[in-house]
Amino acid sequence: MRKLRWQLIIIFLTGLVVGVLLLSDTTTGPIQIFESQPTGGGIYKEGLVGTLQRMNPLLSYYNNADQDLCRLLYNGLIKFDARGMPVKDLAASWGISMDGTIYNFALNPDAKWHDGQPVIAEDVVFTYTMLKQGTGYLPDDLISFWQKIEVRALDTQTVQFVLEEAFAPFLDYLSVGILPRHIWGSMSFSEMAESKMNIQPVGSGPFRLAELIQDGGNITGVRLENNPIYFETKPFLDEIQLIYFQDSVLAFQAYQQGVVDGISYVADSVLPSVLIEPNLSLYSARLPIQSMVLLNLDNSAVGFFQDTTVRRALLTGLNRSKIVNNFLNGQALVAHGPVLSGNWAYYSGIPQVEYDAYKAIELLKSAGYVLANEQDQVRSKEGNTLNFTLLYPDDDLHRNIAESIQQDWALINVLVNLEAVPYSDLINSRLQERNYEAALVDLNLSNSADPDPYPFWDQTQISSGQNYSQWNNRVISQYLESARVETDQAERERLYRNFQVVFADELPALPLYNPVYNFAVSSKVKGISVGPLYRTSDRFQNIQSWYVVSRTTLNEQFQEKNQTDE
Repeated sequence: MRKLRWQLIIIFLTGLVVGVLLLSDTTTGPIQIFESQPTGGGIYKEGLVGTLQRMNPLLSYYNNADQDLCRLLYNGLIKFDARGMPVKDLAASWGISMDGTIYNFALNPDAKWHDGQPVIAEDVVFTYTMLKQGTGYLPDDLISFWQKIEVRALDTQTVQFVLEEAFAPFLDYLSVGILPRHIWGSMSFSEMAESKMNIQPVGSGPFRLAELIQDGGNITGVRLENNPIYFETKPFLDEIQLIYFQDSVLAFQAYQQGVVDGISYVADSVLPSVLIEPNLSLYSARLPIQSMVLLNLDNSAVGFFQDTTVRRALLTGLNRSKIVNNFLNGQALVAHGPVLSGNWAYYSGIPQVEYDAYKAIELLKSAGYVLANEQDQVRSKEGNTLNFTLLYPDDDLHRNIAESIQQDWALINVLVNLEAVPYSDLINSRLQERNYEAALVDLNLSNSADPDPYPFWDQTQISSGQNYSQWNNRVISQYLESARVETDQAERERLYRNFQVVFADELPALPLYNPVYNFAVSSKVKGISVGPLYRTSDRFQNIQSWYVVSRTTLNEQFQEKNQTDE
C-alpha cells in the first residue's frame, strides 16, 4: 500500500504540472532570445610565415608575405569576390565601350590616403605608368602588357584605359594596389625600390601602419591599426599584429606559447598537430594551381596519343584520389577539367572520370590495344606498343607522384618510363621546344581570377605559345578567341562552358588535382570565411568581418499560441 500511495502522489503532481503548462500555453507572450553581435575592438596577432621586404604593392610580386601585408594597407581599382568576379574597390563604378577597347572608372569620392589626402585619378595614372618601368622587379610580360595601354585622367575622379584591341580579361590587371602620387611622384622605379618609404607606407586600405616591431635593430613584425577614415565598411578589429617567422613550425610554436592567435600558412609538417589543437580552427582554400599530365598530340613517336579512346583509358586508369591522399596528405582536390573549380566560369556539369582499372582495360581493348600473348606485359596494336616517357620535375613530391602514375598504368599494361628534369628545363626547354612525349606539370594560374584558357589550348599557341599539348581544334579555338573579346559576362560563361564540354570529351591533357592552402586562426576570432584563392593574400578578403569582441543583445520575439475554443 505504501508503494501504491507514492505512485498515486507522483501521478497527481505530474498531472498538476502538466495542467499548469497547458494553461500557460493558451496565452500569447514574448520569447526572449539572447544573441551575440560582433562589435568593434580587440587585437588579432598572426604568425606570418615569410620575411618583410617592402610594403609596396608594385614591389611585392614575388613575395607572398609582402602581398599579405599590402592587402591590408592598400586598395586596387577593383578586387575579386570568391568566384573571381570583379567588384568595386577604389572604383565606385566603371563602364566599357561597345568595342571593348576603352574602360572608364569613376573613383569613390570618399576614398582617402592614410595621411588624409584624397585619392584622385592622377594616383591611378601614376601607379600604372610606374608599372611600365618595373624591369627587374616585375615579370617582363606584365611590363610589356602595360606598355601597350594608354592610361589618362579625364578629371580628378575619372580615369580611362585605352587598349589597342579588345581584351575581356583586362579587369584582372586592375587589382594591383594604387600608390599615392604625392608621396612617390618624384621618384623613378629604381629610386622607389630603394626608398625608405617602403617601410613607411601610406595607403588607402582598412588598416594603416602604427609601428614596426623590432628586435636588436631587425624588423620582426608590424603593428597595424584600424584606419579611422576608411571609405568602405570599417573593420571590427582595432589592431592587427603580424609577427614574422621562418616557417610554419616556428609559427605554430608561437601559437602554443600564446604569442600569436593565428598562423598564416600551415605546412604539411605541422598539419597533424594543428588539427588536434582544441581551440585552433583550420581554414582550407583551393589554390590557383592546375596539376596535369600533358600529352604531346603531335609527336609521331607516340601517335597513339591522338586516339581519344586511349587518352580516356589513361585517365580512367589513373587513381588520382590515391595521389591526393598518399602524397599530398589529402590537401588537394581531384580536378575534372581545365578551369579551376569555384570560378565563375567553371562548369560543374562536365562528366567526372572515376578510377576504374577494369574499365580502362576495356577501353584500350576497344581501341585495338591488346596483349599479343600471355607473356606480354605491354599492350600493342599493329606492332605499336603503349610505351612512352613521362617527364616530371626533379623533386621528391613529383617523383612520388610520377611513380604512382607509372604503377597505375602498369596495371592496365601501359609501359611508362620516367625521366626527372629540373623544372626550369622542363618548361623552358623540353616543353617550349615540344621535345617530349608526356609531362607532369603544375600550371600556376596565380594573380588571375579570369580563367582565360586561350594561352594553353588555342591553335595560335601551338608553335610558339603555351599550347604544349599541341591540341589542334578549330572549334575550341573559336570559343576561346570569342570569349577573349566578349564583354557580355553571360556569353563568356556560355563559351567557356562549351569549351569545357569539348575538353572533357577529347581530353587533350589529363587533369590531376588542385592543391589547397591551409591557414589556422584561434577559435576566439570569429567572422572568417574563405573561398578559392587566386593569391594567398585573398584569405584577408573579408577582413572587415573578423572580430574578437562581441556584445550580447536581447531579442524578444512574440509567438502566437494556439487557443482552443470551448
